[in-house]
Amino acid sequence: MKIIFLGAPGAGKGTQAEKIAEICSIPTISTGAIIREAIKTGTEMGTAAKAYTEKGALVPDEVVIGIIKERLANDDCKNGFILDGFPRTVPQAEALDELGVKIDYVVDIDVDDADIVERMGGRRVCEACGMSYHIKYIPTKDNKTCDKCGAKLIIRKDDQPETVLERLKIYHEQTEPLKAFYAAKGILKSVDGRGDIAQITESILKSIKA
Repeated sequence: MKIIFLGAPGAGKGTQAEKIAEICSIPTISTGAIIREAIKTGTEMGTAAKAYTEKGALVPDEVVIGIIKERLANDDCKNGFILDGFPRTVPQAEALDELGVKIDYVVDIDVDDADIVERMGGRRVCEACGMSYHIKYIPTKDNKTCDKCGAKLIIRKDDQPETVLERLKIYHEQTEPLKAFYAAKGILKSVDGRGDIAQITESILKSIKA
């Protein structure tokens, strides 16, 4: 099963992708995580991407598409995968088609902008291991340190309110048109992204008939 997750930044794509991936026994491919790791380690691609992500802007298509092409060639993708964070534009979606990748379902997690700003303002990330939490929805024992490794939790720059608003603007202008693109192919499934995480997971499973 080959699935794409769509939705605004902070809609819960990453959380739901991990849960569906575990249930369906397929890997989650998060371009955001790959790019952040490249920035952290200072690779050539990471250096090129850093200037864009710090402003909440999109990383150039040629960089992202190159990452995806290499990743999909790995053996663990033979039985399917979930793409989280790609494609982000219609040209990227067209490039995916040109690679010969046939997508079965595109799941759009729908959340209002006001809810997105609240959600992302409460996100916390472990500065050591990268585990992601939320002070309201996925809290740690003290909301200051990571339950997994005990390191300090931080607020990522792209979770700051002014950056979130800019990212939402970019999403509506450049990424939201993908809904019409995939609806025309008959594979778009829209799911209400509000409420309990487990309920949203169940709604997604029903929509993809897993």
